[in-house]
Amino acid sequence: METTLIGSLTVREYLYYSAVLQLPGFFSQKKSVVEEAIHAMSLGDFANKLIGGHCFMKGLPSGERRRVAIARELVMRPHILFIDEPLYHLDSVSALLMMVTLKKLTSTGCTLIFTLNQSSTEVFGLFDRICLLSNGNTLFFGETLACLQHFSNAGFPCPIMQSPSDHFLRAINTDFDRIIAMCKNWQDDNGDFSAVNMDTAVAICTLEATYKSSADAAAVETMILRLTEKEGPLLKSKGKASNATRIAVLTWRSLLIMSREFKYYWLRLILYTLLTLCIGTIFSGLGHSLSSVVTRVAAIFVFVSFTSLLSIAGVPVLMKEIKIYASEESNQHSGALAFLFGQLLSSIPFLFLISISSSLVFYFLIGLRDEFSLLMYFVLNFFMCLLVNEGLILAVVSLWKNIFQSVLTLVTIHVVLMLAAGYFRIRSKLPGPVWMHPLSYIAFHTYSIQALHSAYDISPRSNAKWENVLVLFLMAVGYRILVFVLLHFYARKNVSLHRLFRGKHNSTA
Repeated sequence: METTLIGSLTVREYLYYSAVLQLPGFFSQKKSVVEEAIHAMSLGDFANKLIGGHCFMKGLPSGERRRVAIARELVMRPHILFIDEPLYHLDSVSALLMMVTLKKLTSTGCTLIFTLNQSSTEVFGLFDRICLLSNGNTLFFGETLACLQHFSNAGFPCPIMQSPSDHFLRAINTDFDRIIAMCKNWQDDNGDFSAVNMDTAVAICTLEATYKSSADAAAVETMILRLTEKEGPLLKSKGKASNATRIAVLTWRSLLIMSREFKYYWLRLILYTLLTLCIGTIFSGLGHSLSSVVTRVAAIFVFVSFTSLLSIAGVPVLMKEIKIYASEESNQHSGALAFLFGQLLSSIPFLFLISISSSLVFYFLIGLRDEFSLLMYFVLNFFMCLLVNEGLILAVVSLWKNIFQSVLTLVTIHVVLMLAAGYFRIRSKLPGPVWMHPLSYIAFHTYSIQALHSAYDISPRSNAKWENVLVLFLMAVGYRILVFVLLHFYARKNVSLHRLFRGKHNSTA
Protein backbone atom coordinates (compact mmCIF):
# COMPACT_ATOMS: atom_id res chain seq x y z
CA MET A 1 0.00 0.00 0.00
CA GLU A 2 2.70 2.48 1.00
CA THR A 3 5.16 1.18 -1.60
CA THR A 4 3.53 3.36 -4.27
CA LEU A 5 3.89 6.57 -2.29
CA ILE A 6 5.88 9.28 -4.05
CA GLY A 7 8.93 9.94 -1.92
CA SER A 8 9.90 13.28 -3.48
CA LEU A 9 6.64 14.94 -2.38
CA THR A 10 5.74 16.17 1.06
CA VAL A 11 2.77 14.60 2.83
CA ARG A 12 0.62 17.67 2.19
CA GLU A 13 1.62 17.85 -1.48
CA TYR A 14 0.98 14.16 -2.02
CA LEU A 15 -2.47 14.29 -0.45
CA TYR A 16 -3.34 17.48 -2.29
CA TYR A 17 -2.47 16.02 -5.69
CA SER A 18 -4.45 12.90 -4.79
CA ALA A 19 -7.45 15.05 -3.90
CA VAL A 20 -7.22 17.06 -7.12
CA LEU A 21 -7.00 13.86 -9.17
CA GLN A 22 -10.06 12.37 -7.50
CA LEU A 23 -12.47 15.15 -6.59
CA PRO A 24 -14.32 17.68 -8.74
CA GLY A 25 -14.81 21.25 -7.61
CA PHE A 26 -12.61 24.17 -6.65
CA PHE A 27 -9.03 23.87 -5.47
CA SER A 28 -9.77 25.70 -2.21
CA GLN A 29 -12.34 23.06 -1.27
CA LYS A 30 -9.82 20.31 -1.86
CA LYS A 31 -7.29 21.98 0.41
CA SER A 32 -9.74 21.81 3.29
CA VAL A 33 -10.36 18.12 2.55
CA VAL A 34 -6.61 17.48 2.65
CA GLU A 35 -6.24 19.25 5.99
CA GLU A 36 -9.08 17.16 7.39
CA ALA A 37 -7.37 13.96 6.24
CA ILE A 38 -4.07 15.09 7.78
CA HIS A 39 -5.82 15.83 11.07
CA ALA A 40 -7.79 12.56 11.01
CA MET A 41 -4.62 10.48 10.61
CA SER A 42 -2.59 12.57 13.10
CA LEU A 43 -0.07 13.62 10.46
CA GLY A 44 0.18 17.29 11.42
CA ASP A 45 3.81 17.00 12.56
CA PHE A 46 4.80 15.35 9.27
CA ALA A 47 2.69 17.38 6.83
CA ASN A 48 5.62 19.35 5.38
CA LYS A 49 8.16 16.53 5.41
CA LEU A 50 9.19 14.61 2.32
CA ILE A 51 7.74 11.12 2.31
CA GLY A 52 10.92 9.53 1.02
CA GLY A 53 13.42 12.07 2.27
CA HIS A 54 16.73 12.79 0.53
CA CYS A 55 20.43 12.61 1.23
CA PHE A 56 20.22 15.21 4.02
CA MET A 57 16.87 14.23 5.52
CA LYS A 58 15.34 10.93 6.56
CA GLY A 59 12.02 9.89 5.11
CA LEU A 60 8.92 9.01 7.08
CA PRO A 61 8.95 5.85 9.23
CA SER A 62 6.86 2.91 8.06
CA GLY A 63 4.02 3.69 10.48
CA GLU A 64 3.63 7.23 9.18
CA ARG A 65 3.88 6.00 5.60
CA ARG A 66 1.01 3.63 6.29
CA ARG A 67 -1.04 6.50 7.69
CA VAL A 68 -0.30 8.62 4.61
CA ALA A 69 -1.55 5.79 2.39
CA ILE A 70 -4.78 5.63 4.38
CA ALA A 71 -5.13 9.43 4.37
CA ARG A 72 -4.90 9.31 0.57
CA GLU A 73 -8.18 7.40 0.54
CA LEU A 74 -9.77 9.59 3.20
CA VAL A 75 -9.79 12.60 0.90
CA MET A 76 -12.74 10.92 -0.83
CA ARG A 77 -14.56 10.81 2.53
CA PRO A 78 -15.55 7.16 2.11
CA HIS A 79 -18.37 5.53 4.07
CA ILE A 80 -16.52 2.20 4.20
CA LEU A 81 -12.77 1.69 4.05
CA PHE A 82 -11.16 -1.71 3.45
CA ILE A 83 -7.54 -1.95 4.64
CA ASP A 84 -5.32 -4.96 4.15
CA GLU A 85 -2.82 -5.53 6.98
CA PRO A 86 -2.58 -1.98 8.38
CA LEU A 87 -0.18 -3.19 11.09
CA TYR A 88 2.15 -5.12 8.80
CA HIS A 89 5.84 -4.64 9.70
CA LEU A 90 5.02 -2.15 12.47
CA ASP A 91 6.48 -2.33 15.95
CA SER A 92 4.16 -2.52 18.95
CA VAL A 93 4.16 1.24 19.59
CA SER A 94 3.52 2.15 15.95
CA ALA A 95 0.83 -0.54 15.69
CA LEU A 96 -0.99 0.78 18.75
CA LEU A 97 -0.75 4.36 17.47
CA MET A 98 -2.15 3.24 14.12
CA MET A 99 -5.08 1.47 15.76
CA VAL A 100 -5.86 4.40 18.04
CA THR A 101 -5.87 6.67 15.00
CA LEU A 102 -8.18 4.31 13.11
CA LYS A 103 -10.43 3.98 16.15
CA LYS A 104 -10.72 7.76 16.29
CA LEU A 105 -11.58 7.74 12.60
CA THR A 106 -14.65 5.57 13.20
CA SER A 107 -16.20 8.37 15.25
CA THR A 108 -16.60 10.35 12.00
CA GLY A 109 -19.03 7.75 10.65
CA CYS A 110 -16.55 5.78 8.54
CA THR A 111 -16.76 2.00 8.87
CA LEU A 112 -13.35 0.30 8.83
CA ILE A 113 -12.85 -3.30 7.76
CA PHE A 114 -9.32 -4.66 7.79
CA THR A 115 -7.42 -7.91 7.96
CA LEU A 116 -4.89 -8.86 10.62
CA ASN A 117 -2.73 -11.90 11.16
CA GLN A 118 -1.66 -11.02 14.68
CA SER A 119 -2.16 -8.22 17.19
CA SER A 120 -1.18 -7.26 20.71
CA THR A 121 -3.57 -7.27 23.66
CA GLU A 122 -3.90 -3.48 23.54
CA VAL A 123 -4.72 -3.52 19.84
CA PHE A 124 -7.16 -6.39 20.30
CA GLY A 125 -9.05 -4.40 22.91
CA LEU A 126 -9.80 -1.66 20.38
CA PHE A 127 -11.80 -3.90 18.04
CA ASP A 128 -15.58 -3.58 17.98
CA ARG A 129 -16.21 -6.83 16.12
CA ILE A 130 -13.96 -9.59 14.88
CA CYS A 131 -14.30 -12.32 12.30
CA LEU A 132 -12.05 -15.37 12.62
CA LEU A 133 -11.43 -17.32 9.42
CA SER A 134 -9.55 -20.53 8.75
CA ASN A 135 -9.27 -21.95 5.23
CA GLY A 136 -12.26 -19.85 4.20
CA ASN A 137 -14.50 -21.12 7.00
CA THR A 138 -16.02 -18.76 9.56
CA LEU A 139 -15.13 -19.78 13.10
CA PHE A 140 -16.56 -16.70 14.79
CA PHE A 141 -18.14 -13.39 13.90
CA GLY A 142 -19.44 -11.04 16.53
CA GLU A 143 -18.56 -8.77 19.42
CA THR A 144 -14.93 -8.89 20.47
CA LEU A 145 -15.58 -9.79 24.11
CA ALA A 146 -18.02 -12.53 23.08
CA CYS A 147 -15.19 -14.30 21.25
CA LEU A 148 -13.55 -15.26 24.55
CA GLN A 149 -16.78 -16.86 25.72
CA HIS A 150 -17.13 -18.62 22.37
CA PHE A 151 -13.72 -20.27 22.75
CA SER A 152 -14.54 -21.26 26.33
CA ASN A 153 -17.83 -22.85 25.23
CA ALA A 154 -15.95 -24.82 22.59
CA GLY A 155 -13.53 -26.16 25.20
CA PHE A 156 -10.58 -23.88 24.43
CA PRO A 157 -10.51 -21.24 27.17
CA CYS A 158 -7.80 -18.61 27.00
CA PRO A 159 -5.00 -19.24 29.53
CA ILE A 160 -4.60 -16.59 32.20
CA MET A 161 -1.12 -15.47 31.18
CA GLN A 162 -1.76 -15.51 27.42
CA SER A 163 -2.95 -12.77 25.09
CA PRO A 164 -6.42 -13.48 23.65
CA SER A 165 -5.26 -12.69 20.12
CA ASP A 166 -2.31 -15.09 20.46
CA HIS A 167 -4.63 -17.76 21.80
CA PHE A 168 -7.06 -17.34 18.90
CA LEU A 169 -4.25 -17.47 16.38
CA ARG A 170 -2.78 -20.58 17.98
CA ALA A 171 -6.13 -22.36 17.87
CA ILE A 172 -6.99 -21.72 14.22
CA ASN A 173 -3.62 -21.50 12.43
CA THR A 174 -2.64 -24.90 11.01
CA ASP A 175 0.99 -23.82 10.67
CA PHE A 176 1.40 -24.53 14.38
CA ASP A 177 0.97 -28.25 13.74
CA ARG A 178 4.57 -28.42 12.59
CA ILE A 179 5.71 -27.33 16.05
CA ILE A 180 3.75 -30.03 17.89
CA ALA A 181 6.18 -32.81 16.98
CA MET A 182 9.10 -30.78 18.28
CA CYS A 183 7.34 -30.01 21.55
CA LYS A 184 6.47 -33.64 22.24
CA ASN A 185 10.15 -34.51 22.59
CA TRP A 186 10.74 -31.63 24.99
CA GLN A 187 7.73 -32.00 27.26
CA ASP A 188 9.24 -34.49 29.71
CA ASP A 189 12.39 -32.49 30.36
CA ASN A 190 11.26 -28.92 29.86
CA GLY A 191 7.87 -28.59 31.50
CA ASP A 192 4.29 -28.50 30.30
CA PHE A 193 3.63 -27.66 26.65
CA SER A 194 -0.07 -28.47 26.70
CA ALA A 195 -1.01 -25.09 25.26
CA VAL A 196 1.27 -25.67 22.31
CA ASN A 197 0.19 -29.26 21.85
CA MET A 198 -3.38 -28.26 21.03
CA ASP A 199 -4.58 -30.17 17.96
CA THR A 200 -5.34 -27.38 15.48
CA ALA A 201 -7.53 -29.49 13.18
CA VAL A 202 -9.72 -30.57 16.10
CA ALA A 203 -9.90 -27.01 17.39
CA ILE A 204 -11.00 -25.67 14.00
CA CYS A 205 -13.73 -28.29 13.58
CA THR A 206 -14.98 -27.78 17.12
CA LEU A 207 -14.99 -23.99 16.87
CA GLU A 208 -16.78 -24.07 13.51
CA ALA A 209 -19.46 -26.46 14.79
CA THR A 210 -19.91 -24.44 17.98
CA TYR A 211 -20.25 -21.20 16.03
CA LYS A 212 -22.82 -22.61 13.59
CA SER A 213 -25.04 -23.64 16.48
CA SER A 214 -24.57 -20.40 18.41
CA ALA A 215 -26.85 -17.39 18.73
CA ASP A 216 -24.17 -15.22 17.11
CA ALA A 217 -24.37 -17.18 13.85
CA ALA A 218 -28.16 -17.02 13.88
CA ALA A 219 -28.05 -13.26 14.45
CA VAL A 220 -25.65 -12.81 11.54
CA GLU A 221 -27.86 -14.89 9.23
CA THR A 222 -30.90 -12.87 10.24
CA MET A 223 -29.07 -9.62 9.62
CA ILE A 224 -27.92 -10.77 6.17
CA LEU A 225 -31.46 -11.76 5.20
CA ARG A 226 -32.83 -8.45 6.40
CA LEU A 227 -30.21 -6.50 4.49
CA THR A 228 -30.72 -8.43 1.27
CA GLU A 229 -34.50 -8.14 1.38
CA LYS A 230 -34.52 -4.41 2.09
CA GLU A 231 -33.26 -2.02 -0.54
CA GLY A 232 -30.94 0.48 1.04
CA PRO A 233 -30.52 4.15 0.11
CA LEU A 234 -28.49 4.92 -2.97
CA LEU A 235 -25.19 6.60 -2.26
CA LYS A 236 -24.65 9.65 -4.40
CA SER A 237 -21.44 9.72 -6.37
CA LYS A 238 -19.09 12.51 -5.42
CA GLY A 239 -18.10 12.79 -9.06
CA LYS A 240 -14.57 12.86 -10.34
CA ALA A 241 -12.08 15.26 -11.82
CA SER A 242 -12.16 15.84 -15.57
CA ASN A 243 -9.51 14.37 -17.87
CA ALA A 244 -8.16 17.85 -18.60
CA THR A 245 -7.71 18.48 -14.88
CA ARG A 246 -6.03 15.13 -14.39
CA ILE A 247 -3.63 15.72 -17.27
CA ALA A 248 -2.71 19.15 -15.91
CA VAL A 249 -2.24 17.82 -12.37
CA LEU A 250 -0.20 14.80 -13.47
CA THR A 251 1.97 17.01 -15.68
CA TRP A 252 2.71 19.45 -12.89
CA ARG A 253 3.22 16.69 -10.33
CA SER A 254 5.62 14.85 -12.64
CA LEU A 255 7.54 18.05 -13.33
CA LEU A 256 7.92 18.56 -9.60
CA ILE A 257 9.04 14.97 -9.05
CA MET A 258 11.49 15.00 -11.96
CA SER A 259 13.04 18.26 -10.83
CA ARG A 260 13.50 17.00 -7.26
CA GLU A 261 14.68 13.46 -7.87
CA PHE A 262 18.25 13.32 -9.10
CA LYS A 263 17.91 9.90 -10.71
CA TYR A 264 15.12 10.91 -13.09
CA TYR A 265 16.82 13.21 -15.61
CA TRP A 266 19.60 15.05 -13.81
CA LEU A 267 21.70 11.90 -13.60
CA ARG A 268 21.01 11.14 -17.24
CA LEU A 269 22.01 14.69 -18.15
CA ILE A 270 25.38 14.17 -16.48
CA LEU A 271 25.86 10.77 -18.13
CA TYR A 272 24.91 12.16 -21.55
CA THR A 273 27.33 15.05 -21.14
CA LEU A 274 30.19 12.74 -20.15
CA LEU A 275 29.46 10.37 -23.03
CA THR A 276 29.24 13.27 -25.48
CA LEU A 277 32.56 14.63 -24.25
CA CYS A 278 34.13 11.21 -24.76
CA ILE A 279 32.76 10.87 -28.30
CA GLY A 280 33.54 14.48 -29.16
CA THR A 281 37.15 14.34 -27.98
CA ILE A 282 37.75 11.05 -29.81
CA PHE A 283 36.49 12.53 -33.08
CA SER A 284 37.88 16.06 -32.59
CA GLY A 285 40.43 17.69 -34.88
CA LEU A 286 39.20 16.00 -38.06
CA GLY A 287 39.99 18.88 -40.37
CA HIS A 288 38.09 19.52 -43.60
CA SER A 289 39.45 16.93 -45.99
CA LEU A 290 37.25 14.55 -47.97
CA SER A 291 38.12 11.66 -45.65
CA SER A 292 36.91 13.65 -42.66
CA VAL A 293 33.36 13.46 -44.02
CA VAL A 294 33.33 9.68 -43.59
CA THR A 295 34.73 10.02 -40.08
CA ARG A 296 32.11 12.59 -39.13
CA VAL A 297 29.37 10.27 -40.40
CA ALA A 298 30.81 7.60 -38.10
CA ALA A 299 30.85 10.09 -35.22
CA ILE A 300 27.19 10.97 -35.80
CA PHE A 301 26.22 7.29 -35.85
CA VAL A 302 28.13 6.62 -32.63
CA PHE A 303 26.57 9.68 -30.99
CA VAL A 304 22.98 8.77 -31.91
CA SER A 305 23.36 5.06 -31.14
CA PHE A 306 25.28 5.25 -27.88
CA THR A 307 23.22 8.06 -26.39
CA SER A 308 20.05 6.13 -27.24
CA LEU A 309 21.52 3.07 -25.57
CA LEU A 310 22.36 5.15 -22.51
CA SER A 311 18.68 6.04 -22.11
CA ILE A 312 18.17 2.59 -20.64
CA ALA A 313 19.42 4.15 -17.39
CA GLY A 314 15.89 5.55 -17.07
CA VAL A 315 14.27 2.12 -16.77
CA PRO A 316 14.03 2.07 -12.92
CA VAL A 317 12.28 5.43 -12.68
CA LEU A 318 9.89 4.60 -15.52
CA MET A 319 9.15 1.31 -13.78
CA LYS A 320 8.27 3.27 -10.66
CA GLU A 321 5.97 5.53 -12.68
CA ILE A 322 4.18 2.49 -14.09
CA LYS A 323 3.68 1.10 -10.57
CA ILE A 324 2.30 4.42 -9.33
CA TYR A 325 -0.02 4.56 -12.33
CA ALA A 326 -1.22 0.99 -11.71
CA SER A 327 -2.00 1.84 -8.09
CA GLU A 328 -3.83 5.04 -8.97
CA GLU A 329 -5.69 3.45 -11.86
CA SER A 330 -6.88 0.57 -9.69
CA ASN A 331 -8.38 3.14 -7.31
CA GLN A 332 -9.78 5.16 -10.24
CA HIS A 333 -7.54 8.12 -9.44
CA SER A 334 -6.07 8.22 -12.92
CA GLY A 335 -6.37 6.77 -16.41
CA ALA A 336 -4.07 5.59 -19.17
CA LEU A 337 -4.66 8.66 -21.34
CA ALA A 338 -4.11 11.15 -18.51
CA PHE A 339 -0.98 9.31 -17.37
CA LEU A 340 0.52 9.22 -20.86
CA PHE A 341 -0.11 12.89 -21.57
CA GLY A 342 1.15 13.90 -18.14
CA GLN A 343 4.31 11.82 -18.49
CA LEU A 344 4.96 13.08 -22.02
CA LEU A 345 4.41 16.77 -21.32
CA SER A 346 6.48 16.71 -18.14
CA SER A 347 9.40 14.89 -19.78
CA ILE A 348 9.66 17.21 -22.81
CA PRO A 349 11.54 20.06 -21.01
CA PHE A 350 14.11 17.65 -19.59
CA LEU A 351 14.57 15.78 -22.87
CA PHE A 352 15.01 19.09 -24.67
CA LEU A 353 17.56 20.20 -22.09
CA ILE A 354 19.48 16.95 -22.58
CA SER A 355 19.29 17.22 -26.36
CA ILE A 356 20.46 20.83 -26.58
CA SER A 357 23.31 20.44 -24.07
CA SER A 358 24.61 17.20 -25.62
CA SER A 359 24.19 18.52 -29.16
CA LEU A 360 26.12 21.71 -28.43
CA VAL A 361 29.05 19.80 -26.97
CA PHE A 362 29.13 17.24 -29.77
CA TYR A 363 28.47 19.71 -32.59
CA PHE A 364 31.41 21.98 -31.90
CA LEU A 365 33.86 19.31 -30.77
CA ILE A 366 33.70 17.41 -34.06
CA GLY A 367 33.55 20.62 -36.11
CA LEU A 368 30.25 20.38 -37.98
CA ARG A 369 29.19 23.24 -40.25
CA ASP A 370 29.01 26.51 -38.36
CA GLU A 371 25.44 27.53 -39.21
CA PHE A 372 22.75 28.27 -36.66
CA SER A 373 19.95 26.68 -38.70
CA LEU A 374 21.91 23.43 -39.05
CA LEU A 375 22.71 23.44 -35.34
CA MET A 376 19.03 23.84 -34.46
CA TYR A 377 18.13 21.08 -36.88
CA PHE A 378 20.70 18.81 -35.24
CA VAL A 379 19.14 19.57 -31.83
CA LEU A 380 15.65 18.87 -33.19
CA ASN A 381 16.79 15.62 -34.76
CA PHE A 382 18.39 14.40 -31.55
CA PHE A 383 15.37 15.52 -29.49
CA MET A 384 13.07 13.45 -31.71
CA CYS A 385 15.38 10.44 -31.25
CA LEU A 386 15.15 10.83 -27.48
CA LEU A 387 11.37 11.15 -27.70
CA VAL A 388 11.08 7.97 -29.78
CA ASN A 389 13.47 6.11 -27.52
CA GLU A 390 11.56 7.20 -24.41
CA GLY A 391 8.39 5.76 -25.92
CA LEU A 392 10.17 2.51 -26.74
CA ILE A 393 11.48 2.18 -23.19
CA LEU A 394 8.04 2.94 -21.75
CA ALA A 395 6.47 0.26 -23.96
CA VAL A 396 8.98 -2.40 -22.91
CA VAL A 397 8.66 -1.48 -19.23
CA SER A 398 4.86 -1.63 -19.48
CA LEU A 399 5.15 -5.05 -21.09
CA TRP A 400 7.55 -6.67 -18.62
CA LYS A 401 7.03 -4.74 -15.36
CA ASN A 402 10.39 -6.08 -14.27
CA ILE A 403 13.68 -4.17 -14.33
CA PHE A 404 16.00 -7.03 -15.28
CA GLN A 405 13.88 -8.30 -18.18
CA SER A 406 13.23 -4.75 -19.38
CA VAL A 407 16.93 -3.83 -19.44
CA LEU A 408 17.85 -7.09 -21.15
CA THR A 409 15.14 -6.62 -23.78
CA LEU A 410 16.06 -3.00 -24.45
CA VAL A 411 19.78 -3.73 -24.81
CA THR A 412 18.96 -6.48 -27.31
CA ILE A 413 16.57 -4.24 -29.25
CA HIS A 414 19.06 -1.38 -29.44
CA VAL A 415 21.91 -3.59 -30.61
CA VAL A 416 19.75 -5.16 -33.32
CA LEU A 417 18.43 -1.76 -34.46
CA MET A 418 21.98 -0.38 -34.59
CA LEU A 419 23.00 -3.25 -36.88
CA ALA A 420 20.02 -2.59 -39.15
CA ALA A 421 20.42 1.20 -39.25
CA GLY A 422 22.41 1.20 -42.50
CA TYR A 423 25.81 2.24 -41.20
CA PHE A 424 27.68 -1.06 -40.93
CA ARG A 425 26.22 -2.04 -44.28
CA ILE A 426 24.39 0.17 -46.76
CA ARG A 427 20.68 -0.10 -46.16
CA SER A 428 19.87 -1.06 -49.75
CA LYS A 429 22.36 -3.95 -49.52
CA LEU A 430 20.90 -5.46 -46.36
CA PRO A 431 19.39 -8.97 -46.70
CA GLY A 432 15.72 -8.69 -47.63
CA PRO A 433 14.02 -10.82 -45.01
CA VAL A 434 14.32 -9.60 -41.42
CA TRP A 435 17.17 -7.08 -41.78
CA MET A 436 15.80 -4.98 -44.63
CA HIS A 437 12.17 -5.71 -43.89
CA PRO A 438 11.17 -4.86 -41.20
CA LEU A 439 14.18 -4.07 -38.98
CA SER A 440 15.71 -1.26 -41.03
CA TYR A 441 12.29 0.40 -41.23
CA ILE A 442 11.59 0.30 -37.49
CA ALA A 443 15.10 1.41 -36.47
CA PHE A 444 14.80 5.09 -35.54
CA HIS A 445 18.59 5.38 -35.96
CA THR A 446 18.03 4.94 -39.70
CA TYR A 447 15.84 8.01 -40.08
CA SER A 448 17.95 10.15 -37.78
CA ILE A 449 21.14 9.46 -39.73
CA GLN A 450 19.40 9.81 -43.10
CA ALA A 451 18.00 13.17 -42.02
CA LEU A 452 21.43 14.43 -40.97
CA HIS A 453 22.94 13.21 -44.24
CA SER A 454 20.38 15.29 -46.11
CA ALA A 455 20.90 18.32 -43.89
CA TYR A 456 24.66 18.33 -44.51
CA ASP A 457 24.33 17.59 -48.25
CA ILE A 458 25.78 14.10 -47.93
CA SER A 459 22.57 12.66 -49.37
CA PRO A 460 21.30 13.82 -52.80
CA ARG A 461 17.73 14.24 -51.50
CA SER A 462 17.62 17.72 -49.97
CA ASN A 463 14.04 17.48 -48.68
CA ALA A 464 14.61 14.10 -47.01
CA LYS A 465 15.62 15.76 -43.74
CA TRP A 466 12.06 16.87 -42.98
CA GLU A 467 10.56 13.63 -44.21
CA ASN A 468 12.77 11.68 -41.82
CA VAL A 469 11.97 13.98 -38.91
CA LEU A 470 8.29 13.44 -39.68
CA VAL A 471 8.86 9.69 -39.57
CA LEU A 472 10.56 10.06 -36.17
CA PHE A 473 7.60 12.07 -34.93
CA LEU A 474 5.15 9.42 -36.14
CA MET A 475 7.24 6.72 -34.46
CA ALA A 476 7.11 8.66 -31.18
CA VAL A 477 3.33 8.88 -31.50
CA GLY A 478 3.12 5.20 -32.44
CA TYR A 479 5.04 4.06 -29.38
CA ARG A 480 2.78 6.16 -27.14
CA ILE A 481 -0.27 4.55 -28.72
CA LEU A 482 1.28 1.14 -28.07
CA VAL A 483 1.87 2.09 -24.44
CA PHE A 484 -1.73 3.27 -24.17
CA VAL A 485 -2.97 -0.08 -25.44
CA LEU A 486 -0.71 -1.96 -23.03
CA LEU A 487 -1.78 0.14 -20.06
CA HIS A 488 -5.45 0.16 -20.96
CA PHE A 489 -5.87 -3.54 -21.62
CA TYR A 490 -2.76 -5.43 -20.59
CA ALA A 491 -1.84 -3.68 -17.34
CA ARG A 492 -5.49 -3.29 -16.24
CA LYS A 493 -5.68 -7.07 -15.88
CA ASN A 494 -2.52 -6.92 -13.75
CA VAL A 495 -0.71 -9.17 -16.21
CA SER A 496 2.84 -8.90 -17.49
CA LEU A 497 5.17 -11.02 -19.56
CA HIS A 498 7.26 -11.52 -16.44
CA ARG A 499 4.27 -13.03 -14.62
CA LEU A 500 3.28 -15.14 -17.60
CA PHE A 501 6.74 -16.65 -17.95
CA ARG A 502 7.02 -17.16 -14.21
CA GLY A 503 3.60 -18.83 -14.16
CA LYS A 504 4.56 -21.20 -16.98
CA HIS A 505 7.80 -22.04 -15.22
CA ASN A 506 5.97 -22.85 -11.99
CA SER A 507 3.41 -25.00 -13.79
CA THR A 508 6.09 -27.06 -15.51
CA ALA A 509 8.27 -27.42 -12.42
